[in-house]
Amino acid sequence: MSDRSHAQSAADDQPWSGHEPGSPAYRRILLGLFCAGVATFAQLYSFQAILPEVSHALGTDEASTALTVSAVTLGIAISVIPWSSFADHIGRVPAMVCSISAASVLALSAIAFDSIGPIVVFRLLEGCALGGVPAIAIAYLNEEVSRRAAAKASAIYVAGTSIGGLSGRIISGPVTELTGSWKLGVLAVVLVCVTAAIVFVSVIPRSRGFVPLRRRPTNLLPDARVFVQVRRHLRNPRTLVLFLNGFLLMGSFVAVYNYLGFRLTQPPYDLPQTIVSLLFLAYLVGTLSSSMAGSFVGRWGRHHVLAASTAMMLAGALITLFSSIWAILAGLLLFTAGFFAAHAIASGWVGAIALQGRAQAGSLYNLFYYAGSSLLGWFAGLALRWMWWPGVALVAAAALGIALIVSYRVLGRDATRNDGPSATAVTPASDD
Repeated sequence: MSDRSHAQSAADDQPWSGHEPGSPAYRRILLGLFCAGVATFAQLYSFQAILPEVSHALGTDEASTALTVSAVTLGIAISVIPWSSFADHIGRVPAMVCSISAASVLALSAIAFDSIGPIVVFRLLEGCALGGVPAIAIAYLNEEVSRRAAAKASAIYVAGTSIGGLSGRIISGPVTELTGSWKLGVLAVVLVCVTAAIVFVSVIPRSRGFVPLRRRPTNLLPDARVFVQVRRHLRNPRTLVLFLNGFLLMGSFVAVYNYLGFRLTQPPYDLPQTIVSLLFLAYLVGTLSSSMAGSFVGRWGRHHVLAASTAMMLAGALITLFSSIWAILAGLLLFTAGFFAAHAIASGWVGAIALQGRAQAGSLYNLFYYAGSSLLGWFAGLALRWMWWPGVALVAAAALGIALIVSYRVLGRDATRNDGPSATAVTPASDD
């Protein structure tokens, strides 16, 4: 009995190394965060596929209607750092549960109005609630799964976000056309999100690799602690460039997807809403590319995979300038595959570099990421009005060109530096 007690005590003293692939808890983490990604991103983009219908119903122009997307991404951008601080206090899983629950209620409230102003306000609040999942998920993964599985697990979460974004678009569009009501289209998406949220709450394991601040003593005030971590990440050129990548990648991605529907529902294409919504099936390519990106890192390194993925996006954006519907589709597929691969690498790389303050690092990445969605997504609407589709494509191409240049100048200098899976090792108190 004494030997067993000593063995148990020795095991308890060992640093937490994370759940191993194949274990029940590892599978529950992947399923839970996959569902969290679906619940978050389906709500986030429930309006995007039906922007032309909403514009017609509310009598608003393209840029104003796109605020229904920009507002929710802006809400995420401004809330991710507060959410990371909140998660530090109460724990990762309770914070994500609060996030998804509040967002579902606000999503239902947004469709109760018939004018653009209140809808945008509630979409902003919905975004503030949704910010909890992207602010916390990657930090949770890095703390709860083994070092060698961290990159692959992050890619699975990103795959869930792509499925969520896809479902939000391909459900709202056909339901809107079938019922003649954009509100019913959004409601159908919310019901899917509630179902995914229930699965998430049911299966996600409690944290073992992180101890909330309220359960451990500290001589540093929590607010000062968060500020110190944020300042550290902003002063690190490598994380700062990855944050900028998030801004430019997501901004160009949302710019293309926001306004493609306006192009294709007008002459010479005149496609019905349901067909336009089905073009968002290109997201399935993104699901595949994000999952594959983690495997490519081991062979070629993060920097080279990130650069190649960004170049794919740039090529895809330029291909959409051709008038052929098949060329547009090919460009969209290439663009989408590149985006999800690049996002999987960049977001995971931030978590690997940030051995301290992972939640704050992930939140800063998401702040830049969704700020890019809001600002470039809105600005591309003005470009659409000035130059029609070439304006949107050129905004996206310019952003991606900048991303390639700054990544090469900063990240390319130390592309051989090891930020691999071993950098994701954590102990229960590693987020100080």
